[in-house]
Amino acid sequence: MEPPSGRGLVAIPFVLIVTITVLDVYTGSDVQLGPLLVIAPALTASLAGTRLTALAGVLAVAAQVFIVVFLGTVTTPNRMAQIIGLTVLSALVVFMRFVRERRDRALSLARSVAETAQRVLLRPPPRRIGPLQVAWLYMSAQDEAEIGGDLFAFARAAHAATRVVIGDVRGNGLAAIGEASLVLGAFREGAHRYATLPELVTALEESVSRNLEDVADTEHDPGEHFITCLVLEIPDDAPPAAAEMINCGHPPPLLVHDQRVTVLHARQPLPPLGVSERPIEDDGIDPFTFTCGDMLVLYTDGVIEARSPSGAFYPLAERVASFPTTSPDTLLHHIHRDLLAHIGGHPADDVALLIIECAPSHRPHLTPHPLGHYRHHLNGSTPPPGR
Repeated sequence: MEPPSGRGLVAIPFVLIVTITVLDVYTGSDVQLGPLLVIAPALTASLAGTRLTALAGVLAVAAQVFIVVFLGTVTTPNRMAQIIGLTVLSALVVFMRFVRERRDRALSLARSVAETAQRVLLRPPPRRIGPLQVAWLYMSAQDEAEIGGDLFAFARAAHAATRVVIGDVRGNGLAAIGEASLVLGAFREGAHRYATLPELVTALEESVSRNLEDVADTEHDPGEHFITCLVLEIPDDAPPAAAEMINCGHPPPLLVHDQRVTVLHARQPLPPLGVSERPIEDDGIDPFTFTCGDMLVLYTDGVIEARSPSGAFYPLAERVASFPTTSPDTLLHHIHRDLLAHIGGHPADDVALLIIECAPSHRPHLTPHPLGHYRHHLNGSTPPPGR
């Protein structure tokens, strides 16, 4: 049996007015059902807008007057008190519905503006960039936020290479967006400008150190503010050991090669952005082999620090080794489902996950990523389908 439609539910208060009026007239003065008419505007307020609520209130008062006139009890103090009381209560219900409607409109407008701003800040990455295929996942620690303190971005370098950044602001949710915007803006500007990866990371550090105090939420979080990040450069035609990364205090990426998972630890990990203003030297680069068919799994600590109800951390490397890696979408699909099952609720921290596959390509090109992968909620969400 199908549930009643919205219009069908709205008709219920008006049916009640007719029913109560008929019963009150039928029972006479012995049983007074007129006071029950207040149910109609109260119920309408929860089902419809201010206009229909006002209409229900007017009809309820009119029905009460009709009952009094029909029974000839106009001069009875009790009946007059019923009419006055019903009028006052109906007016209050209409007023409260009007206030709620205005608040809902303001909230809807604010949410729309916030979502647009957040989408501009964390642009959906391309599904394919150069020789790379990309799948991604983002879950904010706050339900009302599209993004929070985790960040990632892709950009083409001036030479034939793709640059990637993934980072994590200390803190999470909406309060961390300003700090995340510093890194994203500096990366998008510098990815095309700087010839080497150390120069790019130095520019990120300078931007964060110079502007962090202006955007950090020091009023509610007076502690030290910093941003961990991982920056990679992947050439289009990469011979062995041609890909490079610089790790600034971020969790190490996973390299999937022939169904084997390797944790790419940095030889000399650098401090997070905002902690040290010294230039990044060439010895901070960690080269690694990234050949066709390999996959990189980049993530923030919201993934590996996600706890089960019993308090166990999520074993990302172990789970990745057990999942099929036929495509980035397939691997993301399995990680997403498994992570949701592991948490069993809403994440306590922002979660960002990137999966990058090296695939043959004759020339660099960008294909827009579907916005359907922009955000995945934990409650009632559907994980991204495998291809």
